[in-house]
Amino acid sequence: MCTRVMWPDADGAVIVGRNMDFHMDLRTNLWKLPRGIERNDRVEGKLSWTAKYGSVVAGVFDILSADGVNEKGLAGHVLWLAESEYGTPDADRPQLAMSVWLQYYLDNFATVAEAADWTREHNPQVVPMADPTGGSHPALHLALDDAQGDSLIIEYIDGELNIHHSKDYLVMTNSPKYDEQLELVKKYADLGGDAPLPGTCDARDRFARALYYVKNVPQPDSQVQAIASMMSIIRNAAQPFRNPEPGKPDASQTLWQTVADLTNLRYVFESTTRPNIVWVDLPELDFSEGSGESRLNLIDQLEVEGGLSGNVTKKFTKHRKFHIVSIEQAKLLGQAVVKGKDLISKAKAKAAPATKELEDVQDLVMEKKAELIDAE
Repeated sequence: MCTRVMWPDADGAVIVGRNMDFHMDLRTNLWKLPRGIERNDRVEGKLSWTAKYGSVVAGVFDILSADGVNEKGLAGHVLWLAESEYGTPDADRPQLAMSVWLQYYLDNFATVAEAADWTREHNPQVVPMADPTGGSHPALHLALDDAQGDSLIIEYIDGELNIHHSKDYLVMTNSPKYDEQLELVKKYADLGGDAPLPGTCDARDRFARALYYVKNVPQPDSQVQAIASMMSIIRNAAQPFRNPEPGKPDASQTLWQTVADLTNLRYVFESTTRPNIVWVDLPELDFSEGSGESRLNLIDQLEVEGGLSGNVTKKFTKHRKFHIVSIEQAKLLGQAVVKGKDLISKAKAKAAPATKELEDVQDLVMEKKAELIDAE
């Protein structure tokens, strides 16, 4: 699930890009989330906070943050890591549901150093959630980067928190765990060894290519060139449309990519299925407390012909809520989707048109989501 690349010296700016790779459409929209929103850990509510910083995030089904940047230039990226083991839930530690893990950091910290210090001091535990799509079991690690060019990789291996904090950590992909990845990449030319640069979609190969290119990218003449350069690197690490490998939802096509200028606070989004490029300039957004949550509808409005393109900072519209699901709500949503998939399977088995059944499934999921929101 993805590749993340940081370029810390792009003519005075810090540029970061990421690919989102998955086996199914994640119904991603962009959201503006202001300061002052009250949130909790989405486990039992023991850890609660009020958002100190506003952020722009790319959501998954509008129920969790997968990628984003806050108004201070701290960015975060959730990627797949099959080796993740979070340990037995421990109520004596601060807990964060997987759905709110990234958002906690965007809400509370301005720099990677602040985030790293809090993480070391409090030893938080991520609580895994059921897949709301009714399919895979999410196993994730988190990358953070900031306008100072600092980098933090957070993983949970064998139940233990692993922190990798250094400005040298420019790239993150998927398996294996990060310390092993750093050793494996040394065998390639210009990265410590003499083996030719690999070309497959494997996470280890994507890591090597991304690191090679970000270390060899020429200095840009403008912000546009800097963003274009990063786009070229993450496109080189993208995965083409293909059948996903069994049991590996991360070994799938690239759905979308983002590039963020953490110095000048521009956030760029490109979909591979609705390939108009749009961007948001965070300094022009109102993040003040009480300004309300706003959504940029990318699902319906990103078509190539007549759709959104270019600077969309003023295109966000007020929306009810970016509802980050709790552990229990994710479980209920997953059950609803499994039930819906069963309806589709039965329709196909009868060789009957599935149109009505598909509509029933969509209605079922949306109704369940609305019920969960109203119940809070």
